Amino acid sequence: MRKVERAIVELKAGEPVLVTDGDEAALVFSIEGVDSPAFEAWIDRLNASSVAVTLTRKRLESLGIDHSSTSGGVLEIPLTDTMGMAPLIDSLQRLGTQTTTNSGVSSSDLAEPEAIQQASLTLMRQGRLLPASVSIGVPTDARPEIDGALHSQDLMRVDAADVSDFEQTVERHLHRVSEAQVPLEGAEETRFVLFREGSGLREHLALLIGDPSHWPDPVPVRMHSACLTGDLFGSLRCDCGEQLRGAVRSISEEGGGVLLYLAQEGRDIGLANKLRAYSLQDQGLDTVDADQVLGFADDERRYGVAVGMLRSLGIERIDLLTNNPGKIQAILDGGIEVGKRRELLGRVTPYNRRYLAAKAERSGHLLGASLKTG
Repeated sequence: MRKVERAIVELKAGEPVLVTDGDEAALVFSIEGVDSPAFEAWIDRLNASSVAVTLTRKRLESLGIDHSSTSGGVLEIPLTDTMGMAPLIDSLQRLGTQTTTNSGVSSSDLAEPEAIQQASLTLMRQGRLLPASVSIGVPTDARPEIDGALHSQDLMRVDAADVSDFEQTVERHLHRVSEAQVPLEGAEETRFVLFREGSGLREHLALLIGDPSHWPDPVPVRMHSACLTGDLFGSLRCDCGEQLRGAVRSISEEGGGVLLYLAQEGRDIGLANKLRAYSLQDQGLDTVDADQVLGFADDERRYGVAVGMLRSLGIERIDLLTNNPGKIQAILDGGIEVGKRRELLGRVTPYNRRYLAAKAERSGHLLGASLKTG
């Protein structure tokens, strides 16, 4: 697990990672990192004749490419003497983010992702990077060059199978790290409990509101995905801040319960990608289409960590404050009993109406009544 964590950090810093699968090996870059000096340097060091771009199925669909594989597709781009590095980098980055469907790529140009390419997308997803990678195959005669870089620790290696295992197990290793009383406005008796994922990359909070010995049964629970723009700065593009404060107030008034504050910014695409999605929304896309243009699914969130936090707190029966039926199903799938759903609505404004409408119409959130009256 430690190697995978370090690989993610390297990729976020614009450095490559050597991903191996048996005798096969490739240097993997995030598509955000191809403008780093290391990218051009490694092309020269390996005397590469091509690079491979791996894109998710959603990204391919946004480019107008009908590709049947759920794993995405791999596009091989030959490197020619007439192609300069700047045009190559621009082309690669446009493949990762452009909105036009005029990509010049067809389904017949794509290969199925193999283990290394699939691992590369997992690394991007876990790092909240754009879900697209660029890889350079390592030929046999270049192995001494690679071995030297590994020995000098200028390069790190990770196995594709370890990456796959990492994604499957990261939520299972959850540690309760620290806690303290933190009085909140309208909920003075609140205790913050911090949980850290086994990977060490993310931390989540459980807000224990009121005296646990006097909590109702089932326990009122809100699963709230972090939203820096809405929760902290009061962004008008969403209703997240209102939902957060409304949930604290509601739970306190009901005699106490738990608010799980989950590190899942932007439906778990990360803050950088959420801002990219906002820019696409400003060009006319709704919130679902904007995420898909960047290569993400409708909702990247998983709730295994929320189930783990509830179990650590000894909670087995809850009433869930949510408008999202998907959250209810995820908790039920995790073996936690859900008594009933309680809606949690914010104001509908000219700034967030289109966002809320897309959540209701495209993602099935139960907001119909508020949209009719807002």
